[in-house]
Amino acid sequence: MKPVIALVGRPNVGKSTLFNRLTRSRAALVADFPGLTRDRHYGEGRIGNRPFLVIDTGGFEPVVKEGVVQEMAKQTQQAIAEADVVIFIVDARQGLSPHDRVIAQYLRRCDRPVLLAVNKSEGMKYTAAVSEFYELGLGEPASISSAHGDGVYSLVEDALRHVPEEEVLPEEGEEDLPGEQKTIRLAIVGRPNVGKSTMVNALLGEERVIAFDMPGTTRDAIEIPFERNGRHYTLIDTAGLRKRGKVFQAVEKFSVVKTLQAISDANVVLLLLDARQDISEQDAHIAGFILESGRALVVGVNKWDGLSQDRRREIKEDVEWKLHFLSFAKFHYISALKSSGIASLMRSVDAAYAAAMAKLATPKLTRVLQEAVEHQQPPRRQAGIRPKLRYAHQGGKNPPVIVIHGNSLEHIADDYKRYLERHFRDAFSLSGTPLRIEFRSGDNPFDRK
Repeated sequence: MKPVIALVGRPNVGKSTLFNRLTRSRAALVADFPGLTRDRHYGEGRIGNRPFLVIDTGGFEPVVKEGVVQEMAKQTQQAIAEADVVIFIVDARQGLSPHDRVIAQYLRRCDRPVLLAVNKSEGMKYTAAVSEFYELGLGEPASISSAHGDGVYSLVEDALRHVPEEEVLPEEGEEDLPGEQKTIRLAIVGRPNVGKSTMVNALLGEERVIAFDMPGTTRDAIEIPFERNGRHYTLIDTAGLRKRGKVFQAVEKFSVVKTLQAISDANVVLLLLDARQDISEQDAHIAGFILESGRALVVGVNKWDGLSQDRRREIKEDVEWKLHFLSFAKFHYISALKSSGIASLMRSVDAAYAAAMAKLATPKLTRVLQEAVEHQQPPRRQAGIRPKLRYAHQGGKNPPVIVIHGNSLEHIADDYKRYLERHFRDAFSLSGTPLRIEFRSGDNPFDRK
């Protein structure tokens, strides 16, 4: 098994910057803003031939007993419990603080090896940077710069020495086997405070991400692998998307970018709506972006428990009217808090993924196309020309793309294109995924004569 390294420290000491350097990515949001990271964030790193897992955590304040800060502390404590080694990061520029002493006291009681890393020490003499941190009683401090990479390699080497070499080597059969089932990347998106993090925790059966009754609790896109009924998923909990005019802080702008990237990188998107609020224009905008991205889609109307029959009827009518362009998607009325309706929702996720990744044979596609044309031919256009649709083949997956070849196809109207889309959907059971149809007209051999 791979060793696990947890990065711990008070807010804004550079944990996420070090996480990005160790994972060679930009997976964690980084800004000169305390408290930016809130949930546990996992990534993979490698030093030479030794792979490891690294956990980025939020600013650790173990003495706070209320609010979202307390929930952040729980996340950090869980990361420490999961880790083989803890790297405690302090700030050389700000010096030793009372907050650092409290964290050090907590870490000394944990049954984990702890390495002390003095960050932001670039340009400083070693003694000036680290001397005051000896009093924390955690051994010799390591002088590093997570932004520039100074001392990071030797720090990780020291951390990995606490894990026996034989535990680091890959186990036999650990590599992916040919034909092994792929992992379904499921992004959960929606407006702030609709219950996305509660949904993640309900699927996992644990408080894996902070679920708090305050809009904007989640700021980063958190990826979490899990298994359900023998299928492998990667859950992506995202920040809530507000109207553009309400996005003020630079941090929130980065969160929106990360959410849009998560949608593009997903196989299936779960759009969560709040049954206790009317369907808003922002909900429709988010759905439109998912549709433009071509991702498979399942819609969950959350907080369905406790509503009157009249309110439920109003919500269903509102959904059908304002999100009519999502007719290809399955709608589920659920309660993430009480875990009701989640089993059927996940079956729709599996079906949407299967439809998005379906292999469509050329002979059958062409046969279905011919049946559609026999039932209803495309109308004549300019100069009485009727487009001729000859054959079709698959041009891509996720979303499925059907390429139709023929003559004068540029004259086909949108309503006939929608007719063909419905016909293909019914024939191949393509529920839960957008379907794109492309027309390619052949050259007319008499044009040059």
